[in-house]
Amino acid sequence: MRVSLQPALNDSHLDANQLNSQRQLGISISAIAETQDRNVPLNLCLILDHSGSMNGRPLETVKNAANRLVDRLNPGDRLSIVVFNHRAKVLIPSQAIEEPEKIKQQINRLAADGGTSIDEGLRLGIEELAKGKKDSVSQAFLLTDGENEHGDNNRCLKFAQLAASYNLTLNTLGFGDNWNQDILEKIADAGLGTLSYIQKPDRVLDEFSRLFSRVQAVALTNAYLLFSLMPNVRLAELKPVAQVSPDTIELPLQQESDGRFSVRLGDLMKDAERMILANIYLGQLPAGKQAIANVQVRYDDPATNETSLFTPNIPVYANIVGDYQPNPNPQVQQSILALAKYRQTQLAETKLQQGDRTGAATMLQTAAKTALQMGDTSAATVLQTSATQLQSGQDLSESDRKKTRIVSKTVLQDTPPQ
Repeated sequence: MRVSLQPALNDSHLDANQLNSQRQLGISISAIAETQDRNVPLNLCLILDHSGSMNGRPLETVKNAANRLVDRLNPGDRLSIVVFNHRAKVLIPSQAIEEPEKIKQQINRLAADGGTSIDEGLRLGIEELAKGKKDSVSQAFLLTDGENEHGDNNRCLKFAQLAASYNLTLNTLGFGDNWNQDILEKIADAGLGTLSYIQKPDRVLDEFSRLFSRVQAVALTNAYLLFSLMPNVRLAELKPVAQVSPDTIELPLQQESDGRFSVRLGDLMKDAERMILANIYLGQLPAGKQAIANVQVRYDDPATNETSLFTPNIPVYANIVGDYQPNPNPQVQQSILALAKYRQTQLAETKLQQGDRTGAATMLQTAAKTALQMGDTSAATVLQTSATQLQSGQDLSESDRKKTRIVSKTVLQDTPPQ
């Protein structure tokens, strides 16, 4: 297994006569599969809400999806299941898949009652997942249909950050329309996972299957992007680095002991691109081809039990020219649009919370136009519909708000009509 690392500026030409310039540095990263690579064991934890509101078809479909997932695991893979209402308990302790039918019997006994305490479920889930994380791909699926009424959202975020420090990936699934999209998004972002919206029970199976396929594609873990900037080059002070594909996430920046900057990437999937966008400022540079930065990835390979592996250090060049003509990079431009779509939608939500319906509608229209520019017609439709509703004096339903949030973060693939 090796890593593909390809940096590019949105415009590689800089004006030699300009005192200051701004550029976006796009960095494409993926794991490249090779024929001799062997599969890495999976270590999964399902953290499932079984509160009273899940009674009936919702819980039955979740149990069915969990059973299907058990059937797809291989001997040597590990599974744990934590369930929660206003309390939490370990239903299936972390164990290798040896007797799948016994696991499914435990799942099928699950009944719905009580309230909701997400943080307790998250705490136990992280503990179980951590037990099997050595030399494996470790991910959790947290599913809930409600607010964290008996818990503490700040505690959830602390647990999500703890999971990240253990190199555990957290995926969150909101079921129905009554879950808190802010807290589930923050948990998924901190855990470098994905946020999913399951509007109707019959979508549970498809969503579990989609996430499981993503987990199966993970080849390398604990990846960090490392980069150093040359003199007269600096990062933007506000929101300097973001992931824009497969999901848009604002990424926190850290400084390594050697002075380089680092950004945690988590898991890398086989032949599936991660796109990172860094916002940089450059002072006046001498004419000619100039190195402005170096990028490198540090990662673990669980298939070979090797840790702290490094890609070659890749230089990033800019051409400093006296007679400036733009030289745009289409792929990086697409990434800039994806990040703009996300941030414009966020701004719309902020305006709506402040009571500025007109401002919110205007920003949603702007986000819809941005989505069209990047060819994301599904997002454009959802964003424009929400804008039109606000303009006509209607409120956005919880379903509308959640759809808007999801399409702002990613480009939907083969999404059936809801």
